[in-house]
Amino acid sequence: MSPGRPGAPRWSRRGFLSTAATVGCATVSLGTAPPAAGSPRSAPQGGGTGNSLFGALDAKIEEGMRAYAIPGAAVGVLLDGQEYVKGYGVTHVDHPVPVDGDTVFRVGSTTKTFTGTTVMRLVERGELELDAPVRRYLPDFTVADPFASAQVTVRQLLNHSAGWLGDDYQDFGPGDDALARFVASMARLPQLTAPGEVFAYNNAALCVAGRIIEVLTGTTYEAAVRELVIDPLRLDHSRFSSDEIVGFNVAASHNVVDGKAVPEPSFWPQPRSLAPTGGLISSVRDQLSWARFHLGDGTAPDGTRVLSPQSLERMRSTPGPGGTLVVELDGMGVTWMLRPTAQGRRIVQHGGTWPGQISGFLMVPSRGFALTLLTNSEGGTRLRDELFTDDWALSRYAGVTNLPATAKSLSGQELTPYEGRYMAQRINEEGAVEDAVIELTRHNGRLHGTQTAHGPAGQDEAASEEEDSVQDQTTELGVAFYRRDFALDLGPEGRTVGTRSDFVRGPDGKVLWWRNHGRLHRHRTQ
Repeated sequence: MSPGRPGAPRWSRRGFLSTAATVGCATVSLGTAPPAAGSPRSAPQGGGTGNSLFGALDAKIEEGMRAYAIPGAAVGVLLDGQEYVKGYGVTHVDHPVPVDGDTVFRVGSTTKTFTGTTVMRLVERGELELDAPVRRYLPDFTVADPFASAQVTVRQLLNHSAGWLGDDYQDFGPGDDALARFVASMARLPQLTAPGEVFAYNNAALCVAGRIIEVLTGTTYEAAVRELVIDPLRLDHSRFSSDEIVGFNVAASHNVVDGKAVPEPSFWPQPRSLAPTGGLISSVRDQLSWARFHLGDGTAPDGTRVLSPQSLERMRSTPGPGGTLVVELDGMGVTWMLRPTAQGRRIVQHGGTWPGQISGFLMVPSRGFALTLLTNSEGGTRLRDELFTDDWALSRYAGVTNLPATAKSLSGQELTPYEGRYMAQRINEEGAVEDAVIELTRHNGRLHGTQTAHGPAGQDEAASEEEDSVQDQTTELGVAFYRRDFALDLGPEGRTVGTRSDFVRGPDGKVLWWRNHGRLHRHRTQ
């Protein structure tokens, strides 16, 4: 559900793997054949914007698909009131059905914006207050820290400043009680920072928001979102369960092995307990409709009022604490990443990562521009970065660019405060804790890192090998500073990879955390 790029913690895939999923009308099966050259592609779908304007975008996507082993992709663009929707490639390399604008993919963490929008509907109905404590709605809510348990607010859940360990992926089964059981289990989660003080990406917090929705509506999270948001907006290809997409054209998940796309059915399933943070299945046409709604006046296609313009504006304003999440952020609004530009215009963004399903979503409200991309391969991460992290699409279609950043060479004295060991944790589907440890040392005016991801203690070694993981995984990375505490991420070869991270200081002014891909890694100097 989170951005996964070079430099991000390489956790074991244990917990993401299960039996083959039956998707649509056919069981997704394992294969090794890459998509054939000249795989069928759909024609542009809907809107009146011609190919001439988007020919370069088509070429960019097709080149990325070839380079990064992406069998299928779909793109949607809103520009100057016109829409462009197009599918590329195939849903499955062994059963090559063309991707079109209605093909469904997992959208991962863009689901969070559906959770936030549902919350705003409850706010407008007078049933919920953003700045009220969570315990007003969930009296028994508890994390490990008593103060945070009592004081954390609904808004802090949605702007990722709740402060506790956020990567909790426990699976509590397919029942309607899955989310309630997940939230009850959060009593073990350690507090990293005080509520409201520091931005740190927090999947578990969005699950709490989903549970509040269940309690206030008296139904399941999925049913509430469908009733309050999906159905009024006529998002007919947006669902939460694989059972609901039978008969749809479904993009199967693919791994990349030896440079080729390989179908991997075990990537598709997702715990129901994670639905509010990343469970939505949707099409690029529906995602573009979602953008149009959030850039509009809050009405549905039939004119029904869904949200007021003021509520839409509240969702993308008043950011919480800032920092980095792949790009620099002013902070998070109500589930939206609020991203600055060199021109002063704000980008409103999200996107999602689930194994084999990589997506991007951004809007520039002042320009009336939106871009969304869905892919069905682990290789989609690279293409998403080229279109959503870099300036290529933003400068071409919206006239905005990233804040400038030029890598600097720092002295050893300047780098010394940042050296040391950094550690982050997550909880896998079985409830076991996994660690990622990164050692940063100064090297040629930059920091060089060695990262080791440790599987859960006691994990069976043979099982680990079968699950495409080993007990310890080591990779190299680095950072090059471009201003105080902010850095460009480097890959194993020492080259920039297009993403940014930053260091967070404690009350004493010393470096306390490295925020890498939105996660806080605690600094240890000894």
